[in-house]
Amino acid sequence: MPAKKVSADADVRHTVPEVRSVGAPDIIDALMKGIADFNAKPTHLVFLCIIYPIMTLIIARAYSGHEFLPLVFPIIAGSTLLGPLAACGMYELSRRREQGLEVSWTNCFDVLKSPAIFAIATLGVVLGAIFVVWLAAAQWIYSLYFGETVPYSITDFIALALTSTRGWSLIVVGCGVGFIFSVLVLTISVVSFPLILDRHVDPTTAVLTSLKAVIVNPKSMAVWGIIVAGSLLAGAIPLFVGLAIVMPVLGHATWHLYRKIVVFE
Repeated sequence: MPAKKVSADADVRHTVPEVRSVGAPDIIDALMKGIADFNAKPTHLVFLCIIYPIMTLIIARAYSGHEFLPLVFPIIAGSTLLGPLAACGMYELSRRREQGLEVSWTNCFDVLKSPAIFAIATLGVVLGAIFVVWLAAAQWIYSLYFGETVPYSITDFIALALTSTRGWSLIVVGCGVGFIFSVLVLTISVVSFPLILDRHVDPTTAVLTSLKAVIVNPKSMAVWGIIVAGSLLAGAIPLFVGLAIVMPVLGHATWHLYRKIVVFE
């Protein structure tokens, strides 16, 4: 009997599960459940404690060396590429609440004790590598239009970007390339991290399942991507304060979207 159980578990962990088609009602329901999870156990203080020190360091670095200014926006915008990894704590809270377990904001750190932590870290390294490549691409695009020219202040950089043809070309091309990176991350991570946390699958199986989910639901995943991007932009406008609410809500909602997409026998 024990030998058969091990074999069955091995099959579950290395076999890509089935995925189902989802539509707008499913996405709306996932968002509503995400909001409910957040309201039940708010974690905005956790995110404020993470967001503001990082933003402060970036801004301080920008003021201390003007050569860093062209990378400020790519760093802030590109940080969303690491969002699926940062949201793992929210997946854990939603998982516990779904199972009727006691939930505290400290449970978001239980991920660090999960048997799936190695697989999560491995996929996190992949997202980190994508982030680094994005920064290199952003630097290359800036050099393509402005060469070695560097602004002397944030105001100077904004004026340079918004009042010249080269600046607008930089914005358009940069956003276009950033969009490609965002699609890549969405494709490999939309259900992979929740799946790893839930079923302890290996990273390859998780990524293949996420890819399958996008192939089966191209329109719905496009809508989800737009909702995520729009929500993050809206949350960032009021001095990034809104991100402390937007990010956990999206994390919880992603868990519920995963539940709707991935099917287990």
